[in-house]
Parts: sequence; C-alpha cells; structure tokens
Amino acid sequence: MSRSLLLLCLCLLSCGARAEVRLLTSIKPLQLIAAAVQDGVGRPEVLLPPGASPHHYALRPSDVQRVRDVELFYWVGEDLEGFLGKPLAGRAKPSVAVQALPGLRLRRFEAGGEAHETQAEHDQDHRPGSLDAHLWLLPANARVIAARMAADLAAADPAHAARYQANLDAFGERLQRLDARLSGELRAVADKPYFVFHEAYDYFESAYGLRHAGVFSVLGEVQPGARHVAAMRERLQRAGPSCVFSEPPLRPRLAETLTAGLPVRLAELDAMGAALEPTADGYESLLDTLARDLAACLNAL
Repeated sequence: MSRSLLLLCLCLLSCGARAEVRLLTSIKPLQLIAAAVQDGVGRPEVLLPPGASPHHYALRPSDVQRVRDVELFYWVGEDLEGFLGKPLAGRAKPSVAVQALPGLRLRRFEAGGEAHETQAEHDQDHRPGSLDAHLWLLPANARVIAARMAADLAAADPAHAARYQANLDAFGERLQRLDARLSGELRAVADKPYFVFHEAYDYFESAYGLRHAGVFSVLGEVQPGARHVAAMRERLQRAGPSCVFSEPPLRPRLAETLTAGLPVRLAELDAMGAALEPTADGYESLLDTLARDLAACLNAL
C-alpha cells in the first residue's frame, strides 16, 4: 500500500470515529440519570461540587467556560438554578431545562399552615405557589428526563443510538423493580411522624405514601427568636417520638436546641446524592439510600 493511500485510510478511520459526547449537568441527580443512559459509551460531568446549594451558587470563570463548551447541557431550570440564566444566555449550543419537558409530574409548594413552622421571612426559593423544583425525586420524572437524554445523545452520536436506547430500557426496568420494592418497605413507616429542615422531599413522599409532619424552615444559620423556637418545640412535643431530618453536609445549629430533652431522633436525608458515583445504577442508589435512611430512623422510634 502506498504512503498516500495509507494516509487516506487512516484519515477515513479517524473521521469515522466519533469522540465521546461531552454531557454536563448542573447537579448530581441529573448526572446520575445521565450516567445510566451513557453507560458504556461515556461519562457525564457535573457542574456543582459536592455540598454546593443549587439554589445559590457563584459560578467561577472556569464554570462558565465549561457550560459554554460542552455539547449537551442539562439543568432543572430557573426555579432551582437561577444563577445559570445569564451564562446560558451566552451559550451557542442547545441546553435543556428539564422542568419544561412534556410528561413531567410537577408539584407546587403549598401555602403555610399546620404543616409549616417558618420564620417571618419565607424562603423565596420555596414560596407558596412556586414550583417545587426537586422533581428528580419522583421515579416517573427520572424516566422522562432519561428519555430526553437518550434522544439527544442518539442525535449527537448515531453510531451508539442502539446502546443509548438499550440503556434507557434497562434503566426503566430497574426503576420499576426498585419502585415496587420501596413501596413495600416504606408502607410500614408511613404513619410515623417526622419533620424536615428543607422541604425537598415532596416528590419522593408522593411516590411512596409519605408525608412530613412539619417543616422547620430556617434562613441559613440565622438563629430564630425564642418565641419561634418555643412554637417549634411545642409542635415536636405534640408529635411525641419522631424524627427530624436535616441535609448534609451541615446540620442547622437549631437542631440540638430544638430537640433537647424530647423523644426525637436527629438524622440526615440527602436529596442530592452527594457521595454517589455516576454509575449506571447511581440514580437507583439515590432513591434507595433516601428510603433506607428514612426508614432506619422511623423504625427506631
């Protein structure tokens, strides 16, 4: 074979070889869903570091550059990551706000009342009537998101379209089995009272017949006044033995003050899956860990 023909063959081979599609998600839960779809073909990236709040995050110049460079970008939307609006306006490639996908089951925060013990200044990210953007915690929504990702990846990388579809089908089957198992396991604790510091679990609760007894909403590390603490302690006293869940990485300083001397157990629920690896079954691990941690505390009452 002549040198010129050899170079031509090498060129054709290299041109035909599709580089891995760079897919970036704003938060870990979306990365976990993408990992199920990309399994065996690529590894999705995530923008926010572990422990960072999707409600309030300051993008670094390198973050902005990543958002602009990747081929596919997925975020929940303005109702969760409002800080992304401006950077995405300068992005030439498509980006997908998954909260706008057709077929999602969406919830809105309820007005205050017996279920809410909050400070006078309501958290603007959870104001009554606004969209509850923690939509990834409903398995049915994860299926919708995964289907969009599979379609986008197949369009960007047709050579692996069959693999993306097979991964999507396998993801749906695994979720169906997990959903049935968690429904049975959580049924036993559905009537036990628990409280949360962050109203992030309504989608998960709706899937498995659960409902928190109250929300102790605090603004960062601001310690509420004595009257407010007394009202929250009274709520816990009326509930009797119960669990109070905070989110990692930090437990509010109020937690110990609020529960001292009461038959209350303190525990954590991680809606973000911060410690999970983006593997094919990472999203299932997120739901499974939530269910296990919640049941462990409630079963110990």
